[in-house]
Amino acid sequence: MAPELPQPKPGRSAAQQFVADHLGHLAAGPLEGSATISGGQSNADAALAAFDVSRYASTRNEVWPANRQGASRLSPYIRHGLLQLSQVWHAVEGGPQRDVAKFRDELMWQEFARHWYGRRGRTTKLRSRTKLDASVDPDAVWDRSMACIELGVDGLMNEGWVINQQRMWLASHWAVRQPLPWQIGEDVFFRHLLDGSRAANRLGWQWTAGVSSSKPYGFSRWQVNKRAPGLCEQCVHRDDCPIEDWPDDTAPRRRVIDPGLDDETEPEDWAGPRRRVVTGPPDFVWLTAESLGTSDPALVGRPDLPSIFVFDEPLLAHLQLSAKRLIFLVETLAELANDRDLTVMLGDPVDVLSGSHVATTYAPVPGFRAISRQIQPVEMHPWPWLCAPSARSIASFSAWRRTAKPSPSRDAVADERD
Repeated sequence: MAPELPQPKPGRSAAQQFVADHLGHLAAGPLEGSATISGGQSNADAALAAFDVSRYASTRNEVWPANRQGASRLSPYIRHGLLQLSQVWHAVEGGPQRDVAKFRDELMWQEFARHWYGRRGRTTKLRSRTKLDASVDPDAVWDRSMACIELGVDGLMNEGWVINQQRMWLASHWAVRQPLPWQIGEDVFFRHLLDGSRAANRLGWQWTAGVSSSKPYGFSRWQVNKRAPGLCEQCVHRDDCPIEDWPDDTAPRRRVIDPGLDDETEPEDWAGPRRRVVTGPPDFVWLTAESLGTSDPALVGRPDLPSIFVFDEPLLAHLQLSAKRLIFLVETLAELANDRDLTVMLGDPVDVLSGSHVATTYAPVPGFRAISRQIQPVEMHPWPWLCAPSARSIASFSAWRRTAKPSPSRDAVADERD
């Protein structure tokens, strides 16, 4: 029988202790939370309220010093459903046109990644020409004596968050300059990033490595001088920079398209129901790590029911996520427990939930589909897509972007009853 865990208590220290007591065997690294980002709906709402989209277009890629950065830092909350893409889309209305357009373009990239991963699932890992050796030591790849590398690795390891420009630097240094299989580096990011998702994370690594683009992204001193002016002068390698020149493998090449990206896969096969599907009365709401916000459709639709969250012990034992990620989740659950009757379990979700009558929100990831096929929820709520899923090609973001239209928010969803 899977153990029921104590109700998480609010606060960083309480969350760290909770992970140490109950999840420490599943976590990697120090049992400490992010140095700069905390979980919880109130923190998500505060971050969105404080975000000023002005100058976003010109500052989103600035790296150093920190006061030059214009990135929103909303991605961890978007990743776990504390903020929905449609909510964030509408929150910047009225801002400078150029900045709003650029910010929304980034939201569309996130949405595209979800469509891409929802349709292709685990096949997006692709086969590697070399044997994947998960024992590769990131410290042996990312030379932390380089100021630009140290800045990014420090953010990854201590904050669980780095801006996109630094992610491209680290990924390019790994997959283009070394070169090592991008899949291993993507796993490192996934373990540490609070916003780590196989969708955006994996798509970003493929783009940087040149898998899903016509050429890999080249990282050199030129980018550091542009995005972090003055940083090179503080580096021990300032007079003998290992990345002074462009990496060799950055020439344009013929792009090889995965034929599956052009398959006309109907949304019904991967995107979940368009309306709430009810086959019986539920007893409680099953929450997943994809959707932990108070706006979760199943939570909103069933305010009278208790809820349950299951830490997937077999999966977490395999992933060995950074403790920062687990602490972020515990902080979020502790806040939810203040307003809802919440039970937290540790075990295999199929074992915990089989035979129960659950309401839940669809999640466009392979793990959710596999579990839901076995436990058969009696009430399935639609995933809150920003753009209605379709069968159009996902071989190109720019082509998809031209035809994808954000859906208006809906206050109510009709039922489909058997």
